Amino acid sequence: MTIRLKLMKNLVQISFPSLRLIFSDSLLAYSIKRILGAIPTLLFIVTIAFFLIRMAPGGPFDTERPIPAEIAKNLDRVYHLNDPLPIQFIHYLSNLLQGDFGPSFKYQDYSVTELILQGFPVSLQLGLLAILLALFLGVILGSLAALKQNKITDYVLMAIAMTGIVLPSFVIAPLLALIFGVFLHWLPVAGWGTWMHMILPVIALSLPQIATVARMTRASLIETLNSPYIRTAKAKGLPNWLILFRHASRATLLPVISWLGPAVAAIVTGSIVIEQIFSLPGIGRYFVQGALNRDYTLVMGVVVFYGTLIIVMNLLVDLLYHWLDPRVSYE
Repeated sequence: MTIRLKLMKNLVQISFPSLRLIFSDSLLAYSIKRILGAIPTLLFIVTIAFFLIRMAPGGPFDTERPIPAEIAKNLDRVYHLNDPLPIQFIHYLSNLLQGDFGPSFKYQDYSVTELILQGFPVSLQLGLLAILLALFLGVILGSLAALKQNKITDYVLMAIAMTGIVLPSFVIAPLLALIFGVFLHWLPVAGWGTWMHMILPVIALSLPQIATVARMTRASLIETLNSPYIRTAKAKGLPNWLILFRHASRATLLPVISWLGPAVAAIVTGSIVIEQIFSLPGIGRYFVQGALNRDYTLVMGVVVFYGTLIIVMNLLVDLLYHWLDPRVSYE
């Protein structure tokens, strides 16, 4: 059986050379090492978030109308809120290891897992569209600026990019809603349902990232075009478009690929604000409402989910490096 598996592995590697990375032992060892190294990081995030949210004044059952003391004691007993904090933390970790985020204190008919599953499709669409738009426009604008280096086009595009970096999404979002929603009445400023509801949130979330990608692409492409192998390709008489797309594109995209890991974190944190501004039913809005209502389990569930997502995305970005640059080794 082992010999047959090895023969199948060798056959796949010979037939599909691009899949060799998937079956390489060094890749598997590297992935396992990264996953094991991510466990302490995630545990640290959970610990900090757990104690910070409980240090905030108030509690999940504090309302404008005080509830009877006996009912408050029963609620604290049911949700283990009357236990010492270390005991609560151990109880939460034991449930978390079983994949249980616990019940929501405010959305009493739902568990935290159900709320995350309801909000994640909206947040996923918003984040993916923002990343794709940032990559598409950022690479195009950055390449155009590099090809027109030190010309008026370069100066204008980089000035716009700098403005996009300086203005955060929580400033851009209300301005877009005010201009295109309130004054011009072109686009809806709240809700989620049709493609028109996606335009303003996606643009507001992606604009700072477009500026970042454009600046990185410009700097990387300028450096690549001055490389010896590009000058050799020009000396052989190859067309500029072929040099750009076939020889310079992969090296140019390396910094952009490395940006994807931090970009996920930036878009995740940005989407929390954007979803609240545009009243989107995503995870970010649940996180804000949970923090305001002291819904401990909901806040912790979103933190753990987003922390795991960012760690996985950083791992995938590292694995993409070898495909773009075969000189990168995982030995």
